[in-house]
Amino acid sequence: MSMDSTRPAGRRDQRRPQAVPPQRSRRLRPHRPPRPHQWFAERLLAVLSGQRPVHWMLGHTIGDAYDQLAELAPSTPLGAARGPRPVLRHCHAAQPDGGVVEAFASITAGDRVQAMAFRLEQGPDQRWRCAAVELGGERLTAGHPGPR
Repeated sequence: MSMDSTRPAGRRDQRRPQAVPPQRSRRLRPHRPPRPHQWFAERLLAVLSGQRPVHWMLGHTIGDAYDQLAELAPSTPLGAARGPRPVLRHCHAAQPDGGVVEAFASITAGDRVQAMAFRLEQGPDQRWRCAAVELGGERLTAGHPGPR
């Protein structure tokens, strides 16, 4: 038996494993879950572009927001069918008061860029819900689906 306790029995070479310097990579960073405004922006984009059904937002809206989405979703104001699939480009938010987030996002589809704004309110159960949505500077209502 070998007298060197760091080597397995029967190993005769003196080489040791090389120390590998840590690599700086984005993959090594812990995954940070999306913030509420980013999560909602992706969901609203999916519904308003026709990629997801409107009932996907059921339970995530309050007030007239769900009714507006239910009437607007069939017309797909962000229209994935009219060209390239829309993609969320930027999403930023401000918190004017506790329990309220006002967010805005830019959405691109090919060479077209559209703006979307929405308001989130935090309920007594600490869940965020969408209270209002605007697209391209015009409020999304059943009678007026916004610019085409």
